[in-house]
Amino acid sequence: MRVHSHEVTYTPEGSPEDLPAAAESPQAKIALIQAALLAAYGQPTWRSHHPPLDELILTILSQHTSDLNSGRAFTQLRAALPTWEAVRDAPVAAVADAIRSGGLAAVKAPRIQRVLRQIWDERGNFDLDFLATVPLAEARTWLATLPGVGPKTAACVLLFSCGRPALPVDTHVHRVSRRLGLVPDRTTADQVHGLLEALVPPAWYYAFHLNVIKHGREVCKAPRPRCEICPLTAWCSYYQALRAA
Repeated sequence: MRVHSHEVTYTPEGSPEDLPAAAESPQAKIALIQAALLAAYGQPTWRSHHPPLDELILTILSQHTSDLNSGRAFTQLRAALPTWEAVRDAPVAAVADAIRSGGLAAVKAPRIQRVLRQIWDERGNFDLDFLATVPLAEARTWLATLPGVGPKTAACVLLFSCGRPALPVDTHVHRVSRRLGLVPDRTTADQVHGLLEALVPPAWYYAFHLNVIKHGREVCKAPRPRCEICPLTAWCSYYQALRAA
């Protein structure tokens, strides 16, 4: 899954040790976690990353692979088939060959072509700039009609390309939010989108998403979280349960 860090610049902010260790409400807890993340990792500098269609295809390529692999696959696709019309009309084997470095090429190639054909059939062009101006719910609903586009992919396009208040939930955000107790432990990734968006103030979505991913990669790892160096243990349900065991 693509992390969408896009070589983000970070500005340091404060120190986690300066924060209180108790939160009296979910809103207070998320505020303390956000402050600790900013202190630990810095404030990501906002910038728009790609045009909406590029972001959409890049996010499809990112599914079940690394940033490095999906980025390489996107670059190779654009080199082999420089226009989206060319990608749409090429033999599916040619698209699969171009994106093979991203993994699951046999699945992603026909999916990308179906997406491009549906967009062209509905709109007569590949300009998705309208997603930045239509009501947010309408933009989400339209994206969700495309093959293989779920809440995470839609949120990536809306946040990173359009600068809209959408909070993508990848595997790291899903894992970390459950361990912290921000959402119920058995909540699916798709369910977490709505729960986190209701809890995290929209102005924080960009920084929260990127910093939680960074935290999940470096500290709150899937098999063995590095709790001994974690700046969030004061508010972490997983850690508190370990201590009580």
